[in-house]
Amino acid sequence: MRCIADTAPHLTAEPFPVPEYTIRGFRSRDIPAIAEIVAEALNEHYDPSLYPSLSQQWPEGFLVLADATDRPAGFLLGVSQVAGEARVLMFAVDRRHRSHGVGSRLMDAFLERSRLRGLHRVTLEVRVSNATAIRFYTRYQFSVVDLLRGYYSDGENGYQMAREVA
Repeated sequence: MRCIADTAPHLTAEPFPVPEYTIRGFRSRDIPAIAEIVAEALNEHYDPSLYPSLSQQWPEGFLVLADATDRPAGFLLGVSQVAGEARVLMFAVDRRHRSHGVGSRLMDAFLERSRLRGLHRVTLEVRVSNATAIRFYTRYQFSVVDLLRGYYSDGENGYQMAREVA
């Protein structure tokens, strides 16, 4: 007979598998998956020709984090149109891959590429209602520098945020 205070047998739980990801450059075949991520995460719809067009300006600034099947799990599209400055135009993670470090890996890689390119500042825009993204950017030392009234296609305001690149 066991006493109720006895220690229960130790069960070994299998750890939850963490998906494997690879950071790579944008490829034209990524367009359908990226458009799907943009529609769900950013609530925006762009002409598919926009992605290859923007990738030509700074190919190393368009980062894709692909899962084990090479499908984009997230992406960061950055450009450098102002001397000494990078701008994050789009940044989103597929909802099925959130909380696995996808966003952090993309931002870390983008900041490093910006630094290696000799850029001194990174800017981005974010919806004022997107508290999760604002917290994420704040952890990366981005600060709000401006309020952009009616910035988004649905009329929502945005914040412009910026940080220096070390």
